[in-house]
Amino acid sequence: MLASVLIIVFSVVLFAYWFRYSCILLLRNSAAPATSPVDARFHFIQVQQGLKNDLELDPLHKSLQHDYQILAYLLQHAAGLELASFEDRILVLDYKVMQAWYRLTRTAAPTQARRALVEMSEVLGILVHRIGEQAGVHNEA
Repeated sequence: MLASVLIIVFSVVLFAYWFRYSCILLLRNSAAPATSPVDARFHFIQVQQGLKNDLELDPLHKSLQHDYQILAYLLQHAAGLELASFEDRILVLDYKVMQAWYRLTRTAAPTQARRALVEMSEVLGILVHRIGEQAGVHNEA
């Protein structure tokens, strides 16, 4: 009985470690180019700047939630747009995990909450960039 519990706990810990490590690698390797065009309806770039300027966290979180809702709407209703790759699904799950982490830490540990918002904005930036590529939006520089 004890061995089974230890195996389950150890497996959960290893899975959490793998998930965080995979998310960090995806964020490092999949960073959207700074020159890529972004629709004006998305505010994640302003949120990133606000996080650097130490603005209040709740309005920034609200902006990210709005961006996520727009992205989800586009994915559900636009023909040919999807996040079908395994990496994209991990990023979406990472966004949701960081959202839960933000809610848990926003009052007790504001530094951790700020880091969660930074990661959420990076995830949205990558996903919006990938959707833009699928839709055929190209930079005209």
